[in-house]
Amino acid sequence: MRGRVGAHEHRRDTRDDPLLAQGADPASQLYVGMKHKQSEAIGMNSIQVELPAEATQEEVEAVIDRLNADPACHGYIVQLPLPKHLDTDAILERIDPAKDADGLHPTNLGRLVLNVNAPILTPLPCTPRGVIELLLRNDYDLKGKEVVVVGRGVTIGRSIGLLLTRREINATVTLTHTGTADLAKHLREADVIVAAAGVKHIVRAEDVKPGAAVLDVGVTRETDPETGKSRVYGDVHPDVAEVAGFVSPNPGRRGPRTVAP
Repeated sequence: MRGRVGAHEHRRDTRDDPLLAQGADPASQLYVGMKHKQSEAIGMNSIQVELPAEATQEEVEAVIDRLNADPACHGYIVQLPLPKHLDTDAILERIDPAKDADGLHPTNLGRLVLNVNAPILTPLPCTPRGVIELLLRNDYDLKGKEVVVVGRGVTIGRSIGLLLTRREINATVTLTHTGTADLAKHLREADVIVAAAGVKHIVRAEDVKPGAAVLDVGVTRETDPETGKSRVYGDVHPDVAEVAGFVSPNPGRRGPRTVAP
């Protein structure tokens, strides 16, 4: 079982922006594949280096050190989740904050926490940024809206509220997760739902307020025991489309916006 270390060049020159992914998580493999595909579609260089899933902490950190020191690389991401034997926090903290394309280094997250009003010049978490851009570009006004986020992962759940509550967006955010006692109650009160728990169809039509905007950024992959084929599911049940006023399904529309920032 082999993991992936990939690279993406975000400018049409000789520099590389690597994407580091290690391990065989199915959702990560899908995301990495999208990154490479989108890079090629717009004429950007895309590099992928393989690491074994059993790679040690020292081996992964050595790759990060090399990218940090490489003047030809001006940005990269560590594709999460990493295998459980690795110290993810230590790996994220080892990234040069100036090259942290995912905005997950403690320095960049800290700057996001501190900065409520002024323009942000540091890297931002890609998927939360993509979710907000998707709404804004469809003329959805988030000001004053009640947003319920389902999921507490660092890549989406814990960081998207920091962006949504900035004064320029001005939304009110409730963070829920699989341990929330009455999730349905929170969902029914939401103007906007961002589903990011990685739990198949955790958001159901009966729990969505008519006209709400629902964005699915959760991924679950299951293997059909009869056919042996693998299928991808989102956090939002397809029936939600009959109730919601705006839906970004998964698999579906949100992917290109996620990989673009």
